[in-house]
Amino acid sequence: MMPSRAFIGLDGCRGGWICARWDGAGALQLSRIARLEDLLDAGAPAALPMIAIDMPIGLPETVGPKGRTAERLARPNLGPRQSSVFSVPARAAVEAGVRAGVDEATRYRAACAAARATSNPPRAVAKQCFHIFPKIMEVDALLRSRPELLPFVHECHPEVAFWAMNGCSPVRQAKKVKNRPNPAGLDLRKGLLEAEGLPIDALTAQAALALKAGLDDLIDACACAWTAKRVAYGKALRFPDPPEQDAHGLPVCITA
Repeated sequence: MMPSRAFIGLDGCRGGWICARWDGAGALQLSRIARLEDLLDAGAPAALPMIAIDMPIGLPETVGPKGRTAERLARPNLGPRQSSVFSVPARAAVEAGVRAGVDEATRYRAACAAARATSNPPRAVAKQCFHIFPKIMEVDALLRSRPELLPFVHECHPEVAFWAMNGCSPVRQAKKVKNRPNPAGLDLRKGLLEAEGLPIDALTAQAALALKAGLDDLIDACACAWTAKRVAYGKALRFPDPPEQDAHGLPVCITA
């Protein structure tokens, strides 16, 4: 595939998405968008950017131990960062977790019940995963309604990207310790991005505050933009390779 006009990395944040738009060389623009459609409303497919998004794409009807094949294959590479790749439940569980007009506690119980019924061994839903269900379904609805976007929108995972940047070796330092930013871990990832040619001057706490996000969100979005460039140039690793597909034809694959 020929490189697109821009490489975009997307990382979910409260109330929207952090968008890192990179030209593959020296120009990087960070912004915040409310909806994915805001990026993709205009333009013929040939003019679309290549996008890598830190959000699961493709939901299975049933899952085995440790989630989708994508998670089972990618996770062991990360060493101490393995827990960052959490298991995505079956479609029925995600859909139950976003049902309109139902309070959160009821939705969570329904999602756990559906997850147990569609997993072997039976497994409930992790709260961290449950809280991103609306974003999972936002991506799902967009790609199911506009299949022409599938060549341009790819699932990725920042920690898998940093593993690949680090010579396919685990990144030992965490981004957060006890849910607080870990400067050593953030600086290590900024260094990996810089070594890959991304300008990192904008990756500051002040920029994050202005975008109403965490500095780790900005760094993760840039890792996704790096993955988008790799996809465009045919250099991305894929877990699994070739990708699986869900019942709606969406790819199930983590790229890096």
